[in-house]
Amino acid sequence: MERSQWYLGTPNGVILCIDQAADGQLKGRFYHAYEREAVVFSSIEEAIFGLEGFYDSLNFPHPTMDGRTFGKGERQANIRQERTRIMRDEELLSRHGDLGTFIIRVQHRQNSSWQGRITWMDKNKTVYFRSIWEMIKLVEGALDTVSQQEDG
Repeated sequence: MERSQWYLGTPNGVILCIDQAADGQLKGRFYHAYEREAVVFSSIEEAIFGLEGFYDSLNFPHPTMDGRTFGKGERQANIRQERTRIMRDEELLSRHGDLGTFIIRVQHRQNSSWQGRITWMDKNKTVYFRSIWEMIKLVEGALDTVSQQEDG
């Protein structure tokens, strides 16, 4: 299988591994180049918050809007951290989920959402997404395709 879409190409590239899809909840882990250990999540919401925290720590891509809260309006301190790559791209790309594996490359954080590219590694397909919601629907759609093939 030609793997022409298998690359990270950005300092914030992430490998999203989906291991379970039970009761409408996606469970799995994601990897990035700055830690060897996976970030484990038990719902897609948990994954999104984890990824947002990762992007905030890199300050890349830089968000065009400040986060909003119901609190007193206190701004969060700049939590940017200097990071050193620990894993090479080849090592990251060797990680795989039980149900599906995706390379996520967020290029922009505009309008309180993300825009970028997602590659479904199992099918070597890359699609651009315009929002977090669209990215989630692409992942769920890919997993639905897998479960339909297993059922059929």
